[in-house]
Amino acid sequence: MSPSETISPTAHYTGYVWARNGLSHPELETLEGRVLYESLRPAMTLNELLGRGTLEAYLLARHRAIDVLLERAIADRGITQVIEVAAGLSPRGWRFTRRYGDRLAYIEADLPGMAERKRRALERMGALSERHRVAVLDVLADEGQESLPAVAADLDPGRGLAVVTEGLLGYLPRDTVEDAWRRLARVLAGFAAGRYISDVHLGSVADVQVRAFRVLLSMFVRGRVYLHFDSSAQVVAALEAAGFASAEVCPAADIAGDVRNRASRLAHILEASTT
Repeated sequence: MSPSETISPTAHYTGYVWARNGLSHPELETLEGRVLYESLRPAMTLNELLGRGTLEAYLLARHRAIDVLLERAIADRGITQVIEVAAGLSPRGWRFTRRYGDRLAYIEADLPGMAERKRRALERMGALSERHRVAVLDVLADEGQESLPAVAADLDPGRGLAVVTEGLLGYLPRDTVEDAWRRLARVLAGFAAGRYISDVHLGSVADVQVRAFRVLLSMFVRGRVYLHFDSSAQVVAALEAAGFASAEVCPAADIAGDVRNRASRLAHILEASTT
């Protein structure tokens, strides 16, 4: 099984978390997600009682911080086009296209099985349009119709493009992540403005709770969950080596202002620019 084929179980889990917290649509909530959520509930309840935070709080902090950065990119950085890679059951495309209307073109991209499931859900929601669509994309592909360059080819290079990945990098080996970043930088450099937004795991905050989360996620995806970088500086250096002009990594708490949520201090978000 390739790394990109092991991600969908957590897509169901996160989809359920977003739905139960009012961030999503019922059509994006699945039985698989509920089963995974309920299987983790006892451990998460214990963590909450012990004041350690929960995986649910971590995922919400991560999701909201990425939303904030994307909102800023649209408002201040000339971004009018978005590709969400490995979008899974993320409600972000639905929410952002409802909010911005004709000002934003949004492509939700994933492997064939998940892409088809997402497309059917969005059809039932009446959410698909010329400006909001689903595409098949393999983040590991260098070329071909399912590669990032092919998916981005339909967009307007005279306008700004943001690529978002959430919950993806930890399931890929470091060399694969760096290869993907080089492809991202090349594609984004072809647009009037290019930005990349993603969560990233840092070893410097990998306490007992984070390590436990990684073990649980590894069990769900039936594969290893990787920890690539020890510090923000290492992430920035790797992004710049991949071809980005600048990059920054911040705790989700600093972005979304949720300083009381311990999980928001553990979640880190990167933002890189090609301009």
